[in-house]
Amino acid sequence: YVLLDLQFLGIENLLVLRGDKARDEKAFRPVADGYAHTTELQEQINAFNEGRFVDGTPIAVPGNFSYGVACYPEKHEEAPNLTTDLQWFKRKVELGAEYGVTQLFYDNAAYFRFVEQARAIGINVPIIPGIKPLSRLSQLTAVPRIFHCDLPEDLVREAVKCKTDADIAALGVEWAEMQCRELMAHGVPSIHFYTTSAAQSIREVAQRIY
Repeated sequence: YVLLDLQFLGIENLLVLRGDKARDEKAFRPVADGYAHTTELQEQINAFNEGRFVDGTPIAVPGNFSYGVACYPEKHEEAPNLTTDLQWFKRKVELGAEYGVTQLFYDNAAYFRFVEQARAIGINVPIIPGIKPLSRLSQLTAVPRIFHCDLPEDLVREAVKCKTDADIAALGVEWAEMQCRELMAHGVPSIHFYTTSAAQSIREVAQRIY
């Protein structure tokens, strides 16, 4: 029904995500009749595009959805290693994903390395970097824990000097600007900004780089 609603609204491009585990869960558990992996949702969308509902019932007007998926420069928390995680990304592309949007990262080297490894195994879709400026002191420990990414030593060295959220937000803008300029110089297809708790910072970054 969600796909039908999107079709009615004229929305044809989707970012297909499985979703995260609940805060009180140690591991992701799908809801009743839900999916454990993004690939299962992709298969349902593909069937919709071919004119079939999930139960096989014909659709009068087949869908015309294109979609992208998530990918992880420093690997998904559930993957045993990056090689395995890259194979999952490749499988998503084989099923029809037209682009990938990365998990947030603060070290551009991790992104460049990830793209190189993806290309080496035949993943040729655009890989869009995901950027989120630091905006609170608490994020110094929360971001690496929640998003499973490393903070570069240079960033940490400056971050520990910050005394207030305003200080860390100013540093976050400067670091994100530096990241974006380097990424753009390397010809990335676009940049995806994660806006939660950072909308004002992203507005400032965008004003600086565009």
